[in-house]
Amino acid sequence: MSPSATLAMSQKSTELKAQGVDVINLSVGEPDFETPVHIRDAAKKAIDDGYTRYTPVPGYMSLRKAVAAKLERENGLSYKPEQIVVSNGAKQSLCNIILSTINPGDEVVIPTPAWVSYIEMVKLAEGVVKEVPATIEQDFKVTPEQLASALNEKTRMVLICSPSNPTGSVYTRDELQALVDVLKEWPNVIILADEIYEHINYTGAFTSLGSFPETADRTVIVNGVSKAYAMTGWRVGWCAAPLWLAKATNKLQGQYTSGCSSIAQKAAEAAYEGSQECVEEMRKAFERRRNLIVELASQIPGWKVNVPQGAFYLFPEVSSYFGKRAGDKVIENANDLAMYLLEEAHVATVDGGAFSLPGYLRLSYATSDDNLREAMRRISTALAKLN
Repeated sequence: MSPSATLAMSQKSTELKAQGVDVINLSVGEPDFETPVHIRDAAKKAIDDGYTRYTPVPGYMSLRKAVAAKLERENGLSYKPEQIVVSNGAKQSLCNIILSTINPGDEVVIPTPAWVSYIEMVKLAEGVVKEVPATIEQDFKVTPEQLASALNEKTRMVLICSPSNPTGSVYTRDELQALVDVLKEWPNVIILADEIYEHINYTGAFTSLGSFPETADRTVIVNGVSKAYAMTGWRVGWCAAPLWLAKATNKLQGQYTSGCSSIAQKAAEAAYEGSQECVEEMRKAFERRRNLIVELASQIPGWKVNVPQGAFYLFPEVSSYFGKRAGDKVIENANDLAMYLLEEAHVATVDGGAFSLPGYLRLSYATSDDNLREAMRRISTALAKLN
């Protein structure tokens, strides 16, 4: 397996900070907000109320009911609590599903660019990844024709992330319907929908892949509280799946981690059952930052920039800087450019090759407006030194 490029870059920036270097970290996909007060209060109450013992493997029934209620209220989807499995973050939920369904040699179709861990999870299951690339010219969204050409008798799963990490692209309902029209002809293919960025969305609408009746009986939704509620460190994610698959993931999780933190689960319950004003406040802040970074990045000569519709990432095409020099150092690829920006500008970004699309950088704008302005100023100054 390959190490996580995002975590590796974040670690390098942390090491520089420890040496006293003023690094602005645009490499990590983590909201900079504090977890809302009412959620933290619920965690403190859970401790005082004695929620300090092992939990059921798939999570407290009260939390699973809260998740089912959220799916009904926000997405119009009907799931029983028995179809919900709570895990140690959405990352574990994704891995549970892949390990439960993919046999050696099974093919998993993944539109790229894609989050770094998808491919490694499929490797762990001894499956075969079939990448379907989409560039900035198509807003990083695959077409029905591309999807159809990737499917065959060996295909076991299609994994779609919307809003997307690393691009922020959001599929419209019509675009998802077109993909579903292809997938309905392949009844043995499981659809895995990573919807962790659901609430960080600037389109005014969100369509869950679970809402299409043609494929609902083989669609798995993965989501969690990390992004929407600024709860990354609490490690609570979940899947909503057909009952047979929920039972399989429950069996798997029972053998290698069991249930996740009792206290974090009670906090997540409060997140779903409490006021959602905090979610909208953070979404508005991210949208403002999106507008700011798009404006600033668009002013950098040679960068190709689109307007992401969700999440908190910008994914500019930067290949015009390849072949340029900084002293004796030649910028040959996006990884070289990312390292140059870290060393020269003290701004941490991530090479797009880590997300299966070389020639791009991923910038996370989950930081303050002032940090974004300063980071983009530093980047512009550093790039101007290349010749």
